[in-house]
Amino acid sequence: MERCEALIIGGSAGSLEVLLKILPELDPALPFPLIIVLHRMPGKDSILTSLLAARTLLHVKEVDEKEKMKPGTIYIAPPNYHLLFERNRTFSLDASEKVNFSRPSLDVSFESAADVFGKKLAGLLLSGANSDGTAGLKTIAKKGGKVLVQEPHTAVVSYMPAHALEQVATNAVLTPDLMPAYINSLKN
Repeated sequence: MERCEALIIGGSAGSLEVLLKILPELDPALPFPLIIVLHRMPGKDSILTSLLAARTLLHVKEVDEKEKMKPGTIYIAPPNYHLLFERNRTFSLDASEKVNFSRPSLDVSFESAADVFGKKLAGLLLSGANSDGTAGLKTIAKKGGKVLVQEPHTAVVSYMPAHALEQVATNAVLTPDLMPAYINSLKN
């Protein structure tokens, strides 16, 4: 893989616990944006942004339409929108039909990011209860990006990472303890 230009992390049930564990250990000088796409209930729950921001020195914010991505920033997909990526390194928010019963859908975001970043993308799939994320990881792999999956035995809900491991060739299967060092190494 060439130098990482973006890391996208997707998850559902049980993934917040992993994020709260790894964020404090991330290098505040990461030279790429980190995009988090979680299955969230529609509504105003800005508490997620505050909760994550309290655990890291990186800037954390919810994505705004047409916002330009900046390195060293953690972007959170807003609830009730699919998060898409544009070639000019901006975000788009889409309110089309749910995919895998979800909006945002991990597959939609992973596939869109893979189309823009290609082999300069890393995608990490965390804990969750459905197959969302597997098709997106396949697209990341097909475009030459790095595919990372949480070790299913460490997931609160193992179905999502286990399903991905059955379907997609991965670059690494990581426990939460190993994730920060791996993410920090992507800057090299």
